[in-house]
Amino acid sequence: MPGYTEKQRDALKRAIASGALTVESPDTGRITYRSLAEMRQALAMIERELAGDQAGATRRRRTRAIVMSGSGGW
Repeated sequence: MPGYTEKQRDALKRAIASGALTVESPDTGRITYRSLAEMRQALAMIERELAGDQAGATRRRRTRAIVMSGSGGW
């Protein structure tokens, strides 16, 4: 799944503020939502993903090592 951009988030915020159910963006084209609630859900999802991208850029990942050992045969 491709990541969302700040431009897409801002376009969605402007549409919500104006009361429009259709958002136009050069990246994604024209999207028409069914309701304001659906737009708010999409905005929350975009903001979570953008916040996760920013947090992931500064957070270090834990390295795991799995060691298997055996003794003798049958």
